[in-house]
Amino acid sequence: MIVLYILLALLVFGAMIFFHELGHFTFAKIFKVAINEFSLGMGPKVISKKGKDGVTYSLRLFPIGGYVSMAGEDEESDDPNAYDKKPAYQRFIIVVAGATMNILIAIVIVFLLTLTTSKFGTTIVAELEESSNLENSLMVGDEIVKVGKTSVSTIDELSYEIMYNGYEPLDITVIRNDEKIVLKDVQFPTFDQDGETFGKMNFKVKGEGRSFTTVIKNTFHTSLSTIRMIWDSLFGLLTGRFGINQVSGPIGVTGAMVEVVQYGPRQFFYMVAVISMNLGVFNLLPIPALDGGTLLFTGIEMIFKKRLPQKVEHYIKFIGLVLLLALVVFVSIKDVITLIL
Repeated sequence: MIVLYILLALLVFGAMIFFHELGHFTFAKIFKVAINEFSLGMGPKVISKKGKDGVTYSLRLFPIGGYVSMAGEDEESDDPNAYDKKPAYQRFIIVVAGATMNILIAIVIVFLLTLTTSKFGTTIVAELEESSNLENSLMVGDEIVKVGKTSVSTIDELSYEIMYNGYEPLDITVIRNDEKIVLKDVQFPTFDQDGETFGKMNFKVKGEGRSFTTVIKNTFHTSLSTIRMIWDSLFGLLTGRFGINQVSGPIGVTGAMVEVVQYGPRQFFYMVAVISMNLGVFNLLPIPALDGGTLLFTGIEMIFKKRLPQKVEHYIKFIGLVLLLALVVFVSIKDVITLIL
């Protein structure tokens, strides 16, 4: 059974890579860029066929990535339809389309999960744990509208903000009897996980039924909360709140998916949405080896009307790629050791 779960995880990764590259490919086609190859996977070719459009479609051995190879992308080309001959705004759209596709796929999954939910949590306090009334100054009927400086509209946003920031006292803004009140230095219970401390909700909230409005609202805010979670995790790594042990590569993520799938399809598909969103957001980071690095160079070109010399751009991307691969290898070794132990 574990083997089937691993194959399922690999299939999910393959689908994410496919849609990512399809984003690049679609807009390259729209802008009539000369495309050499559309490949899923890396390494030696397993299957390869040249289409009527002149593009070689390949399936390669290692399911760790993919690419759309365009004329003039990494080398000089005399083709008038080469990538480097296209206007900067078209190149920008082609590059950003991959990550955008991953983010859109994640939002669609969240929408479908939301659509099949019959009841949603609000931010209105329905029940307090014993003694919570005195400790938190919260009252049944309070509608929580802000946690710290962040506005919250759904249970997903509320629980996440308390979890992420509730390890220390927080100001909570509520609406009580039609009056907005700020409760100062509210202390929530905490719990430790993997050496990090997080806050925990010590109250229950009221629910609301499914309607067009609640489905759209919860889809939007759950997607937004997921993006915020990803950015917070990256920021936490940069500031030292989270250690390298919190980072997982493909092996660690596959292991997590194997565990989650056993809890049911809803948990599994939400994790797929999180991973797809993560892939999209991570790819937009201004790191030379990622799409975000190319977007940075292209954005500078659009502003200053002058392109960085192609050789310089390639050297910067190569250095970024080497550093990124080194990080992937390091994290993968850590993931293997964690799984073994």
